Amino acid sequence: MNNIYFDNSATTKIDPRVLEKMMPYLTEVFGNPGSIHSAGQAALSAVDEARAKVADFFHCAPAEVVFTSGATESNNLAIQGVVDFFVGQGKKIHIITSAIEHPSVLEVFKELQKMKKAEVDFIEVDQFGVLKLDQLKKKIKANTVLISLMYANNEVGSIQPISAVRDVILAERTKREAKALPLYFHIDAVQAANYLPCDVNGLGVDLMTISGHKIYAPKGVGALYLRKGVKVKPQGFGGHYEYGLRPGTLNVAGIVALGAAVDLIMQHGKTDIQKLKTIKEKLINEIDKVEDARFNGQIETQLPNIINVSFLNAEGESLLMMLDLEGIAISTGSACSSGSLEPSHVLTAMGIKPEWSHGSVRISLGRFNTSHEVAPFVGALRAAVDKLRKMAP
Repeated sequence: MNNIYFDNSATTKIDPRVLEKMMPYLTEVFGNPGSIHSAGQAALSAVDEARAKVADFFHCAPAEVVFTSGATESNNLAIQGVVDFFVGQGKKIHIITSAIEHPSVLEVFKELQKMKKAEVDFIEVDQFGVLKLDQLKKKIKANTVLISLMYANNEVGSIQPISAVRDVILAERTKREAKALPLYFHIDAVQAANYLPCDVNGLGVDLMTISGHKIYAPKGVGALYLRKGVKVKPQGFGGHYEYGLRPGTLNVAGIVALGAAVDLIMQHGKTDIQKLKTIKEKLINEIDKVEDARFNGQIETQLPNIINVSFLNAEGESLLMMLDLEGIAISTGSACSSGSLEPSHVLTAMGIKPEWSHGSVRISLGRFNTSHEVAPFVGALRAAVDKLRKMAP
């Protein structure tokens, strides 16, 4: 039986170095960081240290880091927070996202549209899953207050032209009068954090989301970068934590882990990337030998850890289950939409026909994968594809 985990875009194993850093805050330093006694202040000190590390990762001030329970909360706070603030001011507003966002962004936009809180536009992507920049430029209006985009796609690994979008936004801001509505830029950097620069000033973003469990920290912790002066309305009430933006006692151990995780990225990220590029290249070379297979997205410009490939006449969910029986974990797309039998909204937006998208799987590599896993994986994959094709009508 194999033990191959190729689903790191769904979640990652906690790095032992991260676990070591967080364990004392589960067993020994367990005080409430909101308490004024020594036990509480020791916990608060750990939170402050982690906040400083995340701020270094973002290249921002510590006061601009808001700890959350993860990416979904961060995205909701960013998007709904901005919309609710301006709706509360009596403004009629417009917001923009893309057609290939993660459900934690896409569904929020759809709900805001349904509730008629804001006018919404969904920008199309090209055949590689990259935003159509010209369409974005045409959709911006005088009352557009938010553009929310993913830095890199979770299904096909396509990297979005964030710098170009930044320049479009800057040009729009210069045209607006001093008393006009602001135009904020939010990016979901959940899949990008391990591999792409997250300097918020270089990126030109006002809000940015990361999640702990995608960067070798535990589930249940994340962070939102919130540039000083950006207006958001809290989405929950009942506590004073995180500058009044979210209630609830801080997850001290998780926050410490998040700080340790970004610290490891800053120290070893380049080494991880080179290793994953090597494994990915070997996988692509071997998978390419399978008949009637096509890679989705542009391999040369994707994230270094994601491969999305379709097999004609071999259903993706069946491939997943057959490989699981062999001790191999992969995905058919986003883990947050795996309950749906509909074709991937990302592949559909890229113009991929259903007969190909239904046969798609996502292979996502991580820090603990090795080149030795390539041969047994490809062998099992090929056998599963062959078996399914023989069973096909």
